[in-house]
Amino acid sequence: MPAQAIQYLDVRWLPPPEPFEHIMDALNSLPDTDALQVLIHREPFPLYDVLRDGGFVWQVTAFENGNFEILISRAT
Repeated sequence: MPAQAIQYLDVRWLPPPEPFEHIMDALNSLPDTDALQVLIHREPFPLYDVLRDGGFVWQVTAFENGNFEILISRAT
């Protein structure tokens, strides 16, 4: 089922582990049909294993300014 709504989360420039904590909090309250779009200042490689283990899929877009956009949704 495709995502019906996208929730946005900007965690750029927060010190570790705050970006991870904010992302996980948002995912824990994310409705099954929604997606989470995260804007972050570095690619969060450790997050990907957690997403995979939690049944999520994601798409990463890297920008020239060094920021990353990660669109996360539940695997169907």
